[in-house]
Amino acid sequence: MALPLAGTRVLDISQVMAGPFCCMLLADMGADVIKIEPPGTGDSTRLSMGFRLKGTDSPGFLALNRNKRSITLDLKQEEDREVLYGLVQTADVLVENARPGVAARLGMDYETLRAINPRLVYASISGFGQTGPWSQRPGFDLMAQAVSGVLSSNGFPGMEPAKNSIPVADLGAGLFSAYAILSAIIGRQTSNVGQFIDASLFEAALALSVWETTELWGTGRSPIPIGSANRMSAPYQAVEASDGWFVIGAANQGLWLKLIKAIGREELQLEERFATNANRIINRIALIEAMAPTFRSRTKQDWIDALIGAGVPTAPILDYAEAVESEQAVAREMVKTIPHPVEGEFKALGFPVKLSGTPQEIRLPPPLLNQHGDEIREELTRKGLIGPGRKTAAVAR
Repeated sequence: MALPLAGTRVLDISQVMAGPFCCMLLADMGADVIKIEPPGTGDSTRLSMGFRLKGTDSPGFLALNRNKRSITLDLKQEEDREVLYGLVQTADVLVENARPGVAARLGMDYETLRAINPRLVYASISGFGQTGPWSQRPGFDLMAQAVSGVLSSNGFPGMEPAKNSIPVADLGAGLFSAYAILSAIIGRQTSNVGQFIDASLFEAALALSVWETTELWGTGRSPIPIGSANRMSAPYQAVEASDGWFVIGAANQGLWLKLIKAIGREELQLEERFATNANRIINRIALIEAMAPTFRSRTKQDWIDALIGAGVPTAPILDYAEAVESEQAVAREMVKTIPHPVEGEFKALGFPVKLSGTPQEIRLPPPLLNQHGDEIREELTRKGLIGPGRKTAAVAR
């Protein structure tokens, strides 16, 4: 059985993280993703990061660009723009992440390309979106976390601002874009026309702030940093055992009662300030202080075993080396070894969702710069889309 997006062609004219991540998700589902890169340097991520494996491409680039083919095009040159226009005639989706206005200057904006292919689904990912007073600002994940509120609510009170170490704005924008692209493809089955998708890092970070904005509107106060704790239930955070930290999650009243029974502290339920979840949230710091001597009396593994046995959600705090080698990650095949023409092979994260009938595949390693340029041009020439006898594209100029 073919992969779900087999036969779907995606033009990836994006760099760094949000766009490449979006396009890799589509590629993993079977799409033919053609990565269009500037000559010479290619995607700037190829040269990023301070460490390398064997080749010149950074591990960051390798992590975000499997299952793609690469061609270099200088879109300031008429001849290379004609190659792009030929590709657009064959494409279902185009993803770009230039600052608003740049695509139009390069002749690859939506209005130009939909005149060539009205069925094209065109996704533009930017820092702040195509409209609004901030649209022309350059924007990276850190800026989006800062202005969306994420930075203000992360970390611990009184400390310097702490960025979420996972680039939630970048990856969120990529995920939201993939969701929008697939929705537009489904809608096109009825309308037979594509549409423009306007995604931004700012809105992705803000959209993921569901709990935080709920607290704002429910209390009238902006959320403050609370470390590992949760805004909607308590106790739900990291606690300290005799030999280190682990996490507990008594996210409802039933789990709270199981927790205090398992740790031998059932008298806590008799205190009004801890009797309900609402009261425990208000008095979260006092609650953890009251429970702290109990947790520090035994090792974290003792507590994890006891609490899991009692049906209370709990877990150790693993570093990434431990996480990727955990028995669950191994069982779920969350680490893949990918063969590569220069690296020999390298490790990458596996597929975060599993499809029963059409499991995803690693069909291609991350491409070398312009590795597939000749074959892609030959495909377009055979179809008469570039070169002698090429078909005339109705290009709005």
